[in-house]
Amino acid sequence: MVHLSLFHALILAVIQGVTELFPVSSLAHGVIIPELLGWHINRQAEGFLPFLVVLHLGTAVALIVYFYKDWVKLFRGFFLGVKAGNLNINEDSKTLYLLALATIPAGLVGLLFVHKLKRLFGFTSIAAAFLIVNGIVLYMGEKKRRKQGIAKISDMTITAAVIIGVFQAFALIPGISRSAITMVAALYLGFKHEYAARFSFLLATPIILAAGLLEVPKMLKLHIFHLNAVSLISGLVAGICAYFSVYVLMKYFHKYEINALFPFAFYCVVFGALILSLRFI
Repeated sequence: MVHLSLFHALILAVIQGVTELFPVSSLAHGVIIPELLGWHINRQAEGFLPFLVVLHLGTAVALIVYFYKDWVKLFRGFFLGVKAGNLNINEDSKTLYLLALATIPAGLVGLLFVHKLKRLFGFTSIAAAFLIVNGIVLYMGEKKRRKQGIAKISDMTITAAVIIGVFQAFALIPGISRSAITMVAALYLGFKHEYAARFSFLLATPIILAAGLLEVPKMLKLHIFHLNAVSLISGLVAGICAYFSVYVLMKYFHKYEINALFPFAFYCVVFGALILSLRFI
């Protein structure tokens, strides 16, 4: 079992809300910060992953609220396409179709390997090492990005959507940021930073909701009211932080089109290296 005080849970919620959308890996910070602060939390306990999923659900709600106009537009176009018998009848219908395709790889990997991946949540060194890898990926992605300036998600090919979806699956490893890996893939395929970020944030919603449908019932079966109540409060806090995070990031990527990922890359490498050095001193 996992026992979290409200204070610890709220700190983790703030970390989750901020780092889930910033390309710095919320899972890595969720693993590293408790140990760095000397918290005695069993991160491999049966209830810890469902608790993290509730925090992710708070993030998903924040994304839905922030992009609700986009989602309404996408589903309206989708139903028009279904009615006409042609999913490619309009840009919105095609966009939703591409998002669904890009969600499948990570969903399959999560279902097949969730128990093996859960074991990684207790190893700070693994999270720190992959955080360094995440920083290198961000740096190389910025250096090697294609400058085609694609703006519309609907211009993306089916192959490109699947490629981004495959990249997203790597974010199940603590230290690899979902937003980082999907943005890098989108940049390589020719998207501008702002539109790569928009696709990444839209893509986050279905995979997070799917994880919630899988894990939240498990948490409820633990019959720990305290844990459930703390989780709900923490999920709300994570959602509020996530909303402000996506607001800041969309403004940032709109303003900076050159070397926008470098600050996050340097942070990941430095922070990951610092944690590894503390572990082996």
